[in-house]
Amino acid sequence: MVVRADKKAYLANHFRQFIDSEYVICDEETQRPYECDGLSMYCQQPMLVVLPDTVEQARKVVEICHEQKIPVVARGAGTGLCAGAMPNAEGVVLSLAKFTRILDIDPLARTARVQPGVRNISISVEAGKVGLYYAPDPSSQIACTIGGNVAENSGGVHCLKYGLTVHNIMAVEMITADGSLITLGSEGLDTSGFDLLALIHGSEGLLGVITEITVKLLPVPEKAQVTMAAFDDVESAANAVGAVISAGIIPAGLEMMDRHAIVAAEDYCHAGYPKDAKALLLCELDGVEEEVNDYCERVGEIFRQHQAAEVRVSQTEAERALLWKGRKSAFPAVGRISPDYYCMDGTIPRGQLAYVLGRMEAMSQHYDLRVANVFHAGDGNLHPLILFDANVPGEFEKTEEFGGRILELCVEVGGCITGEHGVGVEKLRQMPIQFNEHEISMFLSIKQCFDPREILNPGKGIPILKNCQEYRSIDNHSKP
Repeated sequence: MVVRADKKAYLANHFRQFIDSEYVICDEETQRPYECDGLSMYCQQPMLVVLPDTVEQARKVVEICHEQKIPVVARGAGTGLCAGAMPNAEGVVLSLAKFTRILDIDPLARTARVQPGVRNISISVEAGKVGLYYAPDPSSQIACTIGGNVAENSGGVHCLKYGLTVHNIMAVEMITADGSLITLGSEGLDTSGFDLLALIHGSEGLLGVITEITVKLLPVPEKAQVTMAAFDDVESAANAVGAVISAGIIPAGLEMMDRHAIVAAEDYCHAGYPKDAKALLLCELDGVEEEVNDYCERVGEIFRQHQAAEVRVSQTEAERALLWKGRKSAFPAVGRISPDYYCMDGTIPRGQLAYVLGRMEAMSQHYDLRVANVFHAGDGNLHPLILFDANVPGEFEKTEEFGGRILELCVEVGGCITGEHGVGVEKLRQMPIQFNEHEISMFLSIKQCFDPREILNPGKGIPILKNCQEYRSIDNHSKP
């Protein structure tokens, strides 16, 4: 403890030479807000927290930590859901919360240069003044930051048509592990060499600290309408999802909610959802008016062919926004019907939706834990919310095991253990289920190339090889 205290004092004094002392946080009480991200079941107090004002200050922090071999955990808004921003007990939390400037919007090139602490929705608000917007829109978009979106390769309700974060970024500026400042990508349509820009997306702060992002902007569609369809069973709704895509229609968004989520969301924000429905689909079509009108008619017919009990199309922009408000409010809404919930994130082939939802219902009964399903049905990105009570001894551990089984089921049917939330600490045990030791060894080699001293967010994302067999043994032994 004495050695740690000496190191802490040394670093704090060093940082105060170029960062306002008010933003070099040493005391435990002030550090409390930084001990976890949105997955608050995993907590850890850091050694230090620093909030630099400039890129040069952030670069110096990383450089000093590299020299001293001190772990660095970059942090944005802390809305992540995989414990990816959980601090290291012997390390420094490098908060980018003060990097909130939109540096430039170019309406002709349809791009924006922004700092990593800019909130996702703020880009569209500012770009909207010139008729543009930023397409990826996670449910947490009013709070999550664009730097974190890159780190986790976030999606959102409109990622089916417009892609994930990786498809909407042209360049990033980042600090490497040794404190160098580099740019990956460019404002051109293509760049030569390895696609390192794509590699950084979803890298969870393991390869660098992002300090600037150039994003693509799109014209605001001439028209957008949402078709809401209610179903008396989950299987019919799941089959309707595949039928829409098979018809050659690519909606801007295609979301699904089950009964638990429908009731919670309707009670929370009164979006007009039918509370007696077992499943609900929200399908947004956008584009020119003629195209939207045609697609809405075709989608409505497809839903009726799949036994939809009710089909309704938004008639005004306010009605469309309200229907989406219910979906985007589902997470906080579910928080009102359970003391705690655990939000999972896995991706499956669309054709497996009905089967997987049925298997989850069986697991729900096995573990005696309710599950509310609300997810991006169009691209198979599931977000089951497992409801539990952390005050009941052993219930979180049971919930965690249930969540792990859901992720393994995703792999079993040809999917993967994450869609947009990342691996962080949460999914380390499932990594050897999806990847073999050779593949994990390759991940570790890439990490070594970028960060040979392993200071950037250590212990996250990639399991240590010696633990892989242990994880497999535990998982096989404990399967229900």
